[in-house]
Amino acid sequence: MIANETIGLLGIVVMLILLALGMPIGIAMLLVGAVGFAIVHPAGVPATLHMLGSSPYSYSAFYELAVIPLFVLMGNLGAASGMASSLFAAAYAWIGHWRGGLSHATIVACAGFAAVSGSSVASAVTMGKICLPEMLRYKYDARLATGTVAAGGTLGILIPPSTAFVIYALLTEQSIGRLFLAGILPGFLLAAIFMTTVAIWMRFKPQYGPASPRASWVERRRSLGQATPMLTIVLISIGGIYVGAFTPVEAASVGAFLALLYALWRRALTPHSFLENLLDTVRTTSFVFLILIGALVFGPFLALSGLPEAIATWLSGLDVPRVMILIIVLAVYIVLGTWMEGFSMLVLTLPIVIPIMKALNYDLIWFGVMMVIVLEMGLIDPPVGINVFVVKGLVPDVPVGQIFAGVLPFWFAMMVCIAILIMFPEIALFIPNTMIH
Repeated sequence: MIANETIGLLGIVVMLILLALGMPIGIAMLLVGAVGFAIVHPAGVPATLHMLGSSPYSYSAFYELAVIPLFVLMGNLGAASGMASSLFAAAYAWIGHWRGGLSHATIVACAGFAAVSGSSVASAVTMGKICLPEMLRYKYDARLATGTVAAGGTLGILIPPSTAFVIYALLTEQSIGRLFLAGILPGFLLAAIFMTTVAIWMRFKPQYGPASPRASWVERRRSLGQATPMLTIVLISIGGIYVGAFTPVEAASVGAFLALLYALWRRALTPHSFLENLLDTVRTTSFVFLILIGALVFGPFLALSGLPEAIATWLSGLDVPRVMILIIVLAVYIVLGTWMEGFSMLVLTLPIVIPIMKALNYDLIWFGVMMVIVLEMGLIDPPVGINVFVVKGLVPDVPVGQIFAGVLPFWFAMMVCIAILIMFPEIALFIPNTMIH
């Protein structure tokens, strides 16, 4: 008779085969999880049918899940209302005259837009349309220009609100609010490391990023005034979570409503564009919900097979420092990120990895931040590198090899950020540990 742990391992293999064949991750997890659950559960098929009949509906009706469509809508309205343009204009006015200043401004604008977006792809598309033409107009090297946008866009899932944090929180039963707050300082740290990377690049290749004309103080003050509404929305929604005024769902509701008011005030919405924003929100939400429902079925199958606990027991029993096991886990994620989409990797591996982190006594809020940074690395890793191909679609004349060459320095910058957070986990935990309950 085949051991349950072996069945769990076979389930993962079948899952990977289905993904390689192009099956959507949510459907693949649902199928493998249901069949595997029926095999390993003592009650067999009746228990599986009962789970399939009740769990997906009850889980989809979970109140906390409302945060996903609300923050997605907030990001869509923010993009439609011109918030990203205002942010880039403000950053450009203040630091555009530096050598490589447009790249610095792009990173600052990406960090700011991440606070209303929650999506790396959306950040890369939105900022790419605004920033790439400016950089190329000022004769920036294509590698620097495209690498900055592709890497800067990844900040969209680290700086709150973040769809990745929401999914991680729901799958690991952690606080969404604490995860949002944990992403703030690491997000700013990574943005600072990105800017340092550009500065080092300019030290050796100054011709890659020519300086732009210096803006006047009047232009600088005007640009800050134009960016103030977006900064106010972020301060109210995310700051409200910190002081305990809002739950994450309430913060998302307030943020989406304020973004709608701002878009209406700017007269940036037509009935057609508003409908398109709503439909895009529905499409994104449906995609995420399907993944979560699949994980809801696949997770119990793996747990019942005993495979996660067996791996956790084996790893925790190794005579090596626990940080070495952490590094091995992160290295595996980095390798997986070269060919697996981020959300798929997250929901597929968390049932196995979280028991390991618990056995090693790692803080799961801190580990959630580490996970998201590793997912960011996957967004610019070859050969998948979703953000790379998003940028490629914006500048068809730039070879994809040049874009990958442009993101490479930023990929190493993410490695530096991970190393800093391993040495100083308080960077991620300081704000959530001081939040008002």
